[in-house]
Amino acid sequence: VVVFAKVPEPGRVKTRMSPPLAPTQAAEFYAAMLEDVLEATADFAEALGLEPVVALHPASACAEWTSRVPPGYRVIPQRGHSLAERMARAVEDESGGERGPVLLRGSDSPALPQARLAEALAALATHDIAIAPDLDGGYSLIGLNRPWPGLFSHPMSTDRVLADTLARAQRLGARASLLEPCFDLDRFDDLRVLRRAREGPEAALCPRTLGYLDEARLWPASAEPGD
Repeated sequence: VVVFAKVPEPGRVKTRMSPPLAPTQAAEFYAAMLEDVLEATADFAEALGLEPVVALHPASACAEWTSRVPPGYRVIPQRGHSLAERMARAVEDESGGERGPVLLRGSDSPALPQARLAEALAALATHDIAIAPDLDGGYSLIGLNRPWPGLFSHPMSTDRVLADTLARAQRLGARASLLEPCFDLDRFDDLRVLRRAREGPEAALCPRTLGYLDEARLWPASAEPGD
């Protein structure tokens, strides 16, 4: 299972949340979220018999981050100019031989549960691709049994990413399975969904994310804890 991550630098992460968040706040928020995602994914990997991997951008930070990620992770550089190219190369690098399927997840879906990874692995027993949609037209998790050249060759970070991926899968002759949806935290208003999720079991997956928003009082006005 490969976590796609960026170094939490102001002005380079969660830019669609600025404003209202200041660039420094957006970077701090992303850092908290990334810690949650890495810890939860390490636990998921151990339970499901997967190897946890971090695909990091920029590549120059890989050596430093080898000692910063939880034990058991392998840190690899993201290779390529676009996100689509970097995702395709990660699948190529991590699949093949006896390794089995590859799951890619983003670092902005801290409430993604272990059950979704297990569902993806089960779906890949009968399908070529398994996708967990998010709420804005993209996806939080994608699993593949092998590389499918051209699958990611479309614009990313749009509200048509899921539709475009499914259309390309069909043209390539790949059987795709849609899993239960989750949600990403891309825009400030997405925090309203997180606020509702904190009442459920997902809250245990993202204590740092919730704690940072509480401490910094950065929730949207209608989503203040306790309202």
